[in-house]
Amino acid sequence: MSNQVQVIILAAGQGKRMENKKLPKVLIPLNGKPIISHLLEAVKESGVCDKPLIVVGQRAAEVKSALGSNYLYVFQEKQLGTGHAVASTQKVLNKKAENIMVLYGDHPFINAQTIRNLAQTHFRSNKVLTMATVKVDNFDDWRNSFWGFGRIIRDSSGKVCGIIEHKDATKKQFAIKEVNPAYFCFKADWLWENLWQLKKDNIQDEYYLTDLVGMACQQGHEIATIEIEPKEALGINTVEQLELVSKLAK
Repeated sequence: MSNQVQVIILAAGQGKRMENKKLPKVLIPLNGKPIISHLLEAVKESGVCDKPLIVVGQRAAEVKSALGSNYLYVFQEKQLGTGHAVASTQKVLNKKAENIMVLYGDHPFINAQTIRNLAQTHFRSNKVLTMATVKVDNFDDWRNSFWGFGRIIRDSSGKVCGIIEHKDATKKQFAIKEVNPAYFCFKADWLWENLWQLKKDNIQDEYYLTDLVGMACQQGHEIATIEIEPKEALGINTVEQLELVSKLAK
């Protein structure tokens, strides 16, 4: 499987809300090791990719020095969204892998079996895009972290037809309890062809990788999905989220 999938890990964010000026966000300790190390161990255990590519940006030299030479690195000069981050890897990865999986350096709980399942479902379905989804009963307590996630839009037959980001959602869409952790596996040729058609006509003024879901649907493609445990989708963007994840990790 390892030569079929290239894993990209997005780790270029500034982490301004982490209130830690000593370390880049992905290197802040979580239960004794950097946040990103939890993910890197899961990727290694999964066996889907021999040498993940890490997109670095802010304080890139520190991240590369801490993580070492077992990874490929691409520098994202400007942080213009997740779509832009993945697009920055194309020169390095073009024609190098049949499929591209996108994960996040500040999401420490995704496990090796889920990573394998995402890849294997993608192979079996033969779709241009396979994604993970999370269903929650409510947004109370620790699940409040999912309130800011994009909502998954399905058509009348239950097929995924798009994602609406939290900042762009209507009141009705806020009621949707199936959310998007943004763990994706793409057919590489389709990804590279369509990334450059993304537009940043949204409140964040960013290129959303998630817009590729709607784009695929508009082209007539079905989206393959796997449902994962909510805990695996938790990310760390604030001090409060770091404290929450630390408690849940014990």
